Amino acid sequence: MNYIDNVAFAILLVLGIGFFVKNIRKITRNIKLGKDIDRMDNANARWKNMAMIALGQSKMVKRPIAGVLHIIVYVGFIIINIEVLEILIDGLFGTYRVLSFLGGIYNFLIGSFEVLAFLVLISVIIFWLRRMVLRIPRFWDKEMKGFPKNDALNILYFEMVLMLLFLIMNTTDVQFQEMNSGNLISQFLVPIFESFSLESLHTIERVAWWIHITGILVFLNYLYYSKHLHILLAFPNTFYANLNVKGKLDNLEAVTNEVKLMMDPDADPYAATPEDESETPGKFGASDVTDLNWVQLMNAYTCTECGRCTSSCPASQTGKELSPRAIMMKTRDRLEEVGRNINKNGKFVDDGKQLLNDYITPEEIWACTSCNACVEECPVSIDPLSIIIDLRRFLVMEQSAAPQELNIMMTNIENNGAPWQYNQMDRLNWKDK
Repeated sequence: MNYIDNVAFAILLVLGIGFFVKNIRKITRNIKLGKDIDRMDNANARWKNMAMIALGQSKMVKRPIAGVLHIIVYVGFIIINIEVLEILIDGLFGTYRVLSFLGGIYNFLIGSFEVLAFLVLISVIIFWLRRMVLRIPRFWDKEMKGFPKNDALNILYFEMVLMLLFLIMNTTDVQFQEMNSGNLISQFLVPIFESFSLESLHTIERVAWWIHITGILVFLNYLYYSKHLHILLAFPNTFYANLNVKGKLDNLEAVTNEVKLMMDPDADPYAATPEDESETPGKFGASDVTDLNWVQLMNAYTCTECGRCTSSCPASQTGKELSPRAIMMKTRDRLEEVGRNINKNGKFVDDGKQLLNDYITPEEIWACTSCNACVEECPVSIDPLSIIIDLRRFLVMEQSAAPQELNIMMTNIENNGAPWQYNQMDRLNWKDK
């Protein structure tokens, strides 16, 4: 490389990383719009969760074909990009394969990278076939139209091109091929370029090198707009996941305090503390993204849109309106809209919209059976149910908008101490029915 190439590379690197950092700050700010919640308890269990689920992909392999292919792509892509370190040094200082001084270790690494690149390429092609030829139903649900569908394909094409460029870069590097060590895959591609002159081979190698590193930087910045942001967020998302047994719902503190007050015979219900007088009563449940906690908002950004949650949802399977995947996608879309509002105005200016009704309909959330199938299936520990429950709480406790069946049940509990419309005096007559 000459001096101009080094400067051009440095500028490209600064722009790519700078834009990435800017977008990460936006995501961090948007997540912090959520309410505070303490998820620092039981650190050992949390580190284990992250190691097993995010790093070890333990939940992915519950569906073996997709799980194994995903592990190949995940491991391959991470390990292959170790070579980016060498590319960065060569690009900034004009060196050539600067890590080759490692000798046999370097040859082993490059050979491993080539094998992994080939396996990643094959895996990505199989993923494409599953999506576009076999047309697995969960990839073609109604929410997977437009950008969500194209986003998944864009990533597959990105990965195909990056792996091919890596192999072409090695294949046309005459000096590397003459070493005949580490070229475990690229040696079989050499015959394709036999008719090319040394100058042409050098040009192809340089072009592949530049497109490869540019592609990596473009891919890095595309993550902000893509469902593949889970590559980064899966780790904190699994660490901060809810450790309670599935089915255990959190109680609203304000309601709990009221119940304790009612159960305390010595309490003065009219006594108010200074804190009570100064605090604005909180909203019960959630109607917009800022009513959710920050872990729920991080869940929305982490969603992989794989559809495992929806494919296992009994409500979705029986034709109901609910799709847990759509719940997460709509939450993320609304959060992004709120973020753009803040970017434009410096602070959030009421836009007359809310997550509830404008994005997620009551019909969707009341279709949920609260069975936790979506939570169990998610490969990165996302909890759509918690958002559904908070939206329900708002409808019930703020708007008295529960379905008629629930209103009848709650009235019966209030009047009779049971969900059924029986007189309490007759309790012994129906207790065993």
